[in-house]
Amino acid sequence: MSGATSFTSVPVVDISGLRSPDRAERERVAAEIGRAARDVGFLYVSGSGVDDALFDDMLEATKEFFALPLEEKMRSYIGLSRCHRGYVPIGEEGIEQAGESGTPDLKEAFDTALDLPADDPDYLAGNPMLGPNAWPDLPGFAEAVTAYYDAVLEVGHRLLWAFAVALGEDPDVFSRHAIKTPSQLRLVHYPFDADAHDVIGIGAHTDYECFTLLKGTAPGLEVMNGAGEWIDVPPVPGTFVVNIGDLLELWTNGAFVATSHRVRKVKEERYSFPLFFNVDYDTVVEPLPQFAGDGARRAPLRAGEHLFAQTAQSFAYLRRRIDSGDLVLPEGSLALGQFGQQALHGASAAS
Repeated sequence: MSGATSFTSVPVVDISGLRSPDRAERERVAAEIGRAARDVGFLYVSGSGVDDALFDDMLEATKEFFALPLEEKMRSYIGLSRCHRGYVPIGEEGIEQAGESGTPDLKEAFDTALDLPADDPDYLAGNPMLGPNAWPDLPGFAEAVTAYYDAVLEVGHRLLWAFAVALGEDPDVFSRHAIKTPSQLRLVHYPFDADAHDVIGIGAHTDYECFTLLKGTAPGLEVMNGAGEWIDVPPVPGTFVVNIGDLLELWTNGAFVATSHRVRKVKEERYSFPLFFNVDYDTVVEPLPQFAGDGARRAPLRAGEHLFAQTAQSFAYLRRRIDSGDLVLPEGSLALGQFGQQALHGASAAS
């Protein structure tokens, strides 16, 4: 059973101590992160050590890309990629279709991940989530995005260590599976929408990986607490929002909470940059031995297959391939919405 409480705010944890040479200090911070993961499933982290200039440079590059004509952006259309990289036009994603508005959200995105060479053996073997990025022909874009990705991914590795320590596990219990991960960075743009009403933009969902590090430029994000109530999570300067994803919920059999969250529509233009930290594609995830006696809530999952199956059910170009018979989901794939408070409280709690 999920441990999320009826929280009314999201805690802020200073993680600068994770870079301390003092093991006791690192463990103190890990314990604080663990409490937030158990009780809330969401937290703000400050003291990440990521240079603000990296975010600023990426934001400017992102603005320049999304200002291009649609025809130019579509040259990098995600449906042209063999490993789910590139431009996501408005209406491409299906998760918005389940929102309360009944219409697609006004949102476009650009999806990137670990940028592997074209001769990478996993890519050549047809792995659907590992391979090269689909960079647009825009000077400085790839460099700015990659610099930010690398810096935030390093923070993610420190958090992965902290989650293991907070659980009383071998510090490398998760990290040994994070060598060549399909960890995605999404550049998301919500254009100014003068007709926006206070309705759901992106419906309630959990993230498919271990956890997410998010930085955004405007409000709209909400998280569900243990009572099924929605709590606002506005941007806080100098922090990332971190939320637990499906895989850490499964590894801990619900002791860590993949808290459901959603995005409400607002008039103002905004940008959002989630980095979804994952483990290696073939990692088998099941409750750790200390949680196995609690009765597993679901069968083991292969990390990359879960990510791909959830993605394939959310994107129009992949759904078309499923409908045509060209694409078959991995055996044992789950439908959307099987983790977090959303699953516990049922669909009615998202309304």
